[in-house]
Amino acid sequence: MPESSGNLSAPTIRLTTQSMACEFAVILNRDAKQYADGGSSALERIHTLAECMTAYEPESELVRLNESAQPTRVSSDLECVLQQALDLFNQTDGWFDPTTGPLIELWRDCRGEQRVPTDQEIQTTLQQVGAQHVSLADGIVTLANGVKLNLGAIGKGFALDQAAQIMRSEDAVNWMLHGGRSSILASGSHNNQDGWPVGIGNPIFTNQRLGVLVIKDQALGTSGSNIQYFRHAGKRYGHILNPKTGWPASQVASVTILAPTATEADALSTAFFVGGVEFARSYCDNRPQVSAILIPFPETGKRIEPVLVNMPADRVSWSPEQVNLA
Repeated sequence: MPESSGNLSAPTIRLTTQSMACEFAVILNRDAKQYADGGSSALERIHTLAECMTAYEPESELVRLNESAQPTRVSSDLECVLQQALDLFNQTDGWFDPTTGPLIELWRDCRGEQRVPTDQEIQTTLQQVGAQHVSLADGIVTLANGVKLNLGAIGKGFALDQAAQIMRSEDAVNWMLHGGRSSILASGSHNNQDGWPVGIGNPIFTNQRLGVLVIKDQALGTSGSNIQYFRHAGKRYGHILNPKTGWPASQVASVTILAPTATEADALSTAFFVGGVEFARSYCDNRPQVSAILIPFPETGKRIEPVLVNMPADRVSWSPEQVNLA
């Protein structure tokens, strides 16, 4: 997962809070104390959104929507994130899908029972998956076929974009926001760098760093299954599910995305992780504002060979001991 880079970093002002099962932070340059109140307001905004979007609190708006059998009017916040989720579902040919809720529940239950789902269980559950079964018009949402929404692959990014609006309204220029370190939004510069340095973690040896990526006025999203997974019968199963097959995705070890918004970066990191290298290349062909680093699983004893798509070479510095760019 991305992390701040100690070699390129300078002292900062850091405001943090716990939300969406992770730490969110607003990071300011040391000479920007006047924007600390704006940072606090940005974090409060994230809490408000978390209460709306979580699929795991009985009183949340999203849970009430999932449990409704009727067309339901939703708040402007939920309408906004759902519209973006549906747009990204269409843009990614369904590799990003906000309706994997039933699949997530199935795998969570089976993990608790120390087993994997049967093919029949997966096929039955897939009948309840697919954002084509979601209708959103004039703030009214209709869910068909037992669909249940889960915004875990887009919610943190959306929250960062909304928090960023508050920072910009305060005329803050140089700042970085992150949610769980896997979703980052950076503005301006830090420590005389042309942006903010972010470490690229090794998805195989998680205590090591593959390199450093400098980001400016853009968002970063990372997906990988190196932390959340379980083993059964000697096989490893990650937590990111392929919405088309119902099984955990296993095409690459990790994906890091740069995009104009954190919402896009969050969702696209999942879509590219599931869809793989060729889908990432085809998606980025006509979208120069989106770039990606995909880390395939290395052969035993081999250095990692990252696949760069639209990624400016001068933005990344790699560890030569771990990475082969030949």
